[in-house]
Amino acid sequence: MPRTSPSSATASPTASSPPELPEPGGLCAIHQPNFLPRLTTLAKLFAADYWIVLDDVQFARRGYQHRARLADLGAPARQRWLSIPTRLPHGRPTLIREALIDDADRARCRTVGMLRQHYGASPHWPTLARSLEPVLEAFGTGRTAAVAETSTRALLDLIGWRGRILTSSFLPSRPGRSQRLADLAAATGARAYLCGTGGMTYLDQTPFMAHGIAVTPFRPPATGIWCSGRRLSALWTLATLGSQAVAAHVQALVADHAEPWAAA
Repeated sequence: MPRTSPSSATASPTASSPPELPEPGGLCAIHQPNFLPRLTTLAKLFAADYWIVLDDVQFARRGYQHRARLADLGAPARQRWLSIPTRLPHGRPTLIREALIDDADRARCRTVGMLRQHYGASPHWPTLARSLEPVLEAFGTGRTAAVAETSTRALLDLIGWRGRILTSSFLPSRPGRSQRLADLAAATGARAYLCGTGGMTYLDQTPFMAHGIAVTPFRPPATGIWCSGRRLSALWTLATLGSQAVAAHVQALVADHAEPWAAA
């Protein structure tokens, strides 16, 4: 599967000019910015040539946009939410990109403390801590979405993703859940849209067919590291196994699906 430029060369959420689009024919994933995302989410994005950050939809209090489920290193059943206190300046209709961190300095300190408490004893912690430095810096923006997107990018970089990040705010799309996704994928010239298990339950493939875009399901297994990967932040797996081992697992999963995706 062809790869594009590194994720560090992304379209800035604050840029005023249209983003430079990737070469057409890639595999596209569209996902809201998640704070320290789950392993299954990370794997889906890793499988794509580019990730469109869906930042112009309504913020969800019960979603993963501002929170992550952490687990103790030696006792994964012992879990705890790490949340970014978030204020919605426009009430319930507030878009993801508009959500603000409530007391960013305090939120940053709490994040540092909880991450060190849960994973500081891991032999892989020094590598993780270095990778998470940009995430902690992103608290200075005061925006929840910036922290969430940066955290996803940091974990993707840890496992060697070489794709591209774009932002839905700067791409043309029409209203309607499936129509919006199809338009965003079409704007990038995607040959196929990579859809997670949850998305397949509601997605209308008709607008994708109108654009000539195949919808390809991403279904990680429910065994091994993928059991906890559906609930826990990928940090637990990274702290337990190390980034190289996790990268190998993700790459093997992607390789298993590569043939049907290539035919899409």
